[in-house]
Amino acid sequence: MYEERFLKQGGIIVEIHLVGLGKMGLNIAINLLEKGHSVKAFDQNTAVAKTLEEKGGLFFSSLETLLARTKSNDTEAKIVWLMLPAGEITKMVMNDCLRLLKAGDILIDGGNSKYSESKKHNEAFTAKGITFFDVGTSGGVSGARHGACMMIGGNREVFQLIEPIFASLCVDNGYVFCGEAGSGHYLKMIHNGIEYGMMQAIGEGFNILHHSEYDYDLEAVAKVFNHGSVIRSWLMELTQNLLSQDADLSEIEGVIASSGEGKWTVEEVLRLELSAPVITQSLLTRYASKDEEKYGEKVIASLRNQFGGHAMTKKGE
Repeated sequence: MYEERFLKQGGIIVEIHLVGLGKMGLNIAINLLEKGHSVKAFDQNTAVAKTLEEKGGLFFSSLETLLARTKSNDTEAKIVWLMLPAGEITKMVMNDCLRLLKAGDILIDGGNSKYSESKKHNEAFTAKGITFFDVGTSGGVSGARHGACMMIGGNREVFQLIEPIFASLCVDNGYVFCGEAGSGHYLKMIHNGIEYGMMQAIGEGFNILHHSEYDYDLEAVAKVFNHGSVIRSWLMELTQNLLSQDADLSEIEGVIASSGEGKWTVEEVLRLELSAPVITQSLLTRYASKDEEKYGEKVIASLRNQFGGHAMTKKGE
């Protein structure tokens, strides 16, 4: 059934319905189009329609029209790829897709949904005869455009039939089938936890260098670290890039956003009763960066004053 519906000669996917044309989604769409796939897409932001259509895609004004079936294509199965922010918007669109799709269709969640939510989504779609895949996507905007890294959970047999779509989107050796539904997003969750820890270490190291007695050219430091050293990486390359633009980072507030995966990783550490101090501390540092009131620090400073007469810094001093 799937061979007839999805595959042409050479095993090439011919049509993908993409929902969500943000930075990641739009670049994935362009990547797909350049690899010879047909892309039909929907996003609430109609301003992206021109860019998509200039690249050869088709833009639809609603999810309903994107997924509508006519007499001529009523028997054709659809591949729907969601590239949406994790949380309520993904849940809402999932429910709409559950209503609009039919048995034999395939739904791929390429966003950063929590793995436990993906397991629930899989149960709901499977009950209707729809194959569900959860796909953790890494590589940022550049990866989406030129070659990503993807971690895929779902039905192995169906995956083998639609594997060409992942092969065309990813760098060489840049995708892996992880196992049952939920495993793709679980792996991406841990990937992002590791990422938190690696960025934390880079930030702390360069902070020490910045405050040291030596007048380092930190851009040059990042460059040499990335040529032959054991800590060379894309993150170090990005460090060099950002320091070349503003070595003092004087235009940036030291507030670190947290998109959720680090928290989920730490929750999993606690559930499994394991130890991951680096990842945990990196998450807590992000939370601390957003605390402008610093009430806890005020309590500590006041306690030192109470028991030891240590001076406190008052506002305005």
